[in-house]
Amino acid sequence: MKKYIFVLDAIRLLAMLMDGKRVEGVLYMDEYGKPTFKPYFRKAPKNRPKNELVHQLENGWVKESSEKYKLYIGVYKKLGLARILSIIDRETKEAKSALFDKELIESI
Repeated sequence: MKKYIFVLDAIRLLAMLMDGKRVEGVLYMDEYGKPTFKPYFRKAPKNRPKNELVHQLENGWVKESSEKYKLYIGVYKKLGLARILSIIDRETKEAKSALFDKELIESI
């Protein structure tokens, strides 16, 4: 039994197939009961510059992107709330001083 599948945007899809690319998409029954293939035309991911490490902390890091400073702190839950809060305070103070030192060095 033959079934015809309707392809949306067939010319663009054929060009991609002729270039040797794979095409992802969805195959579904349209409102008239005909099998239809709708390709996903995805864009390639952007090549963004990597974040630059400003300072390595004991439990995380401080990094700089083109627009932001990023602070990451990872602390085990099993240490207890009081100890976790003190670690976060200590790491934040160290991150602040690292950023301050970086600005001083850059201004010289």
